[in-house]
Amino acid sequence: MYICPTYYSSNVFKSVNKNNDSSCGAKIITEYRNQNTKDIDILSTIEMIQKINDEDKKVALAVEKEIPNIAKAVDIIAEQFRKGGRLYYFGAGTSGRLGVLDASECPPTFGVNPDMVQGFIAGGDTAIRRAVEGAEDNYDFGLEDAKVLGKDDVCVVISASGNPKYLLGVLDKAKARGAKTIAITCNPKAKILEEAENGICTVVGPEAITGSSRMKAGTSQKMVLNMLSTGSMVKIGKTYENLMIDVMPTNLKLRDRASRIVSEIADVDKLYAREALENSDWKVKTAITMIKGDMSKDEANELLEENDGVLRKALNTLV
Repeated sequence: MYICPTYYSSNVFKSVNKNNDSSCGAKIITEYRNQNTKDIDILSTIEMIQKINDEDKKVALAVEKEIPNIAKAVDIIAEQFRKGGRLYYFGAGTSGRLGVLDASECPPTFGVNPDMVQGFIAGGDTAIRRAVEGAEDNYDFGLEDAKVLGKDDVCVVISASGNPKYLLGVLDKAKARGAKTIAITCNPKAKILEEAENGICTVVGPEAITGSSRMKAGTSQKMVLNMLSTGSMVKIGKTYENLMIDVMPTNLKLRDRASRIVSEIADVDKLYAREALENSDWKVKTAITMIKGDMSKDEANELLEENDGVLRKALNTLV
């Protein structure tokens, strides 16, 4: 269970209830009106955009406050990856789409199997492009989608409000399956924070347009998801320094990037690097190991396998 008591007395929380309106108690923080943008419909275009930008500046600061919890989540995900587990994102509406987006970027960026990181959205794939009304309120949909979870997997539920019944169904099934659970929300009173083992709560305050959580809330969720997937991949050796050594060179741009990566790490010119890539079936780590170890493709692959596919560990054995 995640508890964030500091937010209840924070300036962010006070600002949305400063008039002590008792009716506000029935609303979640993502539904409050933003006092700074009440005149947005009569502003000039540049003034309007400036106000939206002013609100966006608050997002990174809200995420910064959650760095300890994000780091904890990264360590959990990396540990489960090492056990052969998978990472699953579940969300509704904007939050679900962001989860699907982050999951879909992992295979081309880190060369992982598409099954390793997956995104589910309430209402199924149809909901990625258009709203499926009522899907987020269906507890049984969550139970059904979460059947994919196993005991070594990580279940991340994402919601600005943190209250969709769909996600409560997901969490109940996740707990029954023994999966690790992490909640990402922007509401300190979110139900998913009470039900998940670990929580990340980025309190970004009211949106520039009331209730439009695709804005600040969505931006904060995207930032957190970037950290979770990137951080966990770094922890299991999917980068060397800050280079994408498991990138899948499926087009000209990515082949050029792969050549530059091999050239830099192996300290050879790009032409030599490209030849090594061609001889290694365009596997960056294999090409680098072949060059640094003066060995064949098969020998390089064997050395990498002996070192859990971690390039730095493999290269250290050559010293």
